Amino acid sequence: MASMPILLLILLIGSSYSVEVTGDIAGGGGAVQLVSTVAEQKVFDYFALALQWPPTYCSKSTKCCSQSACCRGENSPSVFTIHGLWPDYNDGSWPSCCSGPAFDEVEISTLLGALEQYWPTLSCEKHGTCASSVTGEEYNYFLTTINLYFTYNVTEVLFEAGYIPSNSEKYPAGGISSAIENAFHTTPQLICLKGALEEVRLCFNKDFTFRECVAKSDCPDYVSLPEFASLELNGGDRLFSGHGSV
Repeated sequence: MASMPILLLILLIGSSYSVEVTGDIAGGGGAVQLVSTVAEQKVFDYFALALQWPPTYCSKSTKCCSQSACCRGENSPSVFTIHGLWPDYNDGSWPSCCSGPAFDEVEISTLLGALEQYWPTLSCEKHGTCASSVTGEEYNYFLTTINLYFTYNVTEVLFEAGYIPSNSEKYPAGGISSAIENAFHTTPQLICLKGALEEVRLCFNKDFTFRECVAKSDCPDYVSLPEFASLELNGGDRLFSGHGSV
């Protein structure tokens, strides 16, 4: 078991997980289940896989708390992490209401370790969660999302192309976009915060083939990919240590 690839291991143990989006990309069943899970209102048009760069996201944090991965010091994430796999509409809006039972974290207990690493909380604010009204379907969301995350490894692509974290370098946004496009044959949407890359989004049809995102990138011509400025717990105050902030 120790030599088993991590993605296969996650898929095997993840069949008892449920929280945001997943399914077997190779087979159609997962996609069908996922669609039925999240589309309880108007049928959505496509999925957006949002991957966030923690150093940029954490730079706007004003408080620290035990649940936030921004506050882990040297153990804070230094790769792109999952923000979500979101159902979106072609008009630029998205499903914003849901019904059904409250999400039960017990359903995903075997995946909590993987989620803590690759889908960590970067905020001290609480977010609402929804679960499918069909028991057992909701965890398909998480499986598909983690599968997509490893299949389309944005961190690996950018690092190999020379776009590595730096608090002094500026990189061409077009070059970052091209590196991802060359690797996956799809154009990503880039989201920036004060000139720093905050998020990369990849968009998929319901069968998880690539499609264009509705919204365009909002980054300047040159962007930073900052190193981490960790937040430390100190009575809720914001303290930076290690690398400089964005």
